[in-house]
Amino acid sequence: MRLFLRDSERRPDPTPVQTDDRKAVAVGLVLWLAALIVMLAFYTPIVAAGNSWWIVTCAVALVLGSIGLIYSIRRHGH
Repeated sequence: MRLFLRDSERRPDPTPVQTDDRKAVAVGLVLWLAALIVMLAFYTPIVAAGNSWWIVTCAVALVLGSIGLIYSIRRHGH
């Protein structure tokens, strides 16, 4: 097996696959929102156990996911 091929021996690069990332990001946002709702329903035991970072993680994931969704929507529009 050779590690280097001359340009004349290479096959052409495949065309990039067109994807719609909006659906995947939206599903992720819904799941993080569901997780946040469950965490808030059990707020007292979670904080008492010292796991309040779980709630913060859900909130940060929602913020980052929202940014990702906005980016995906704008990218798809172009």
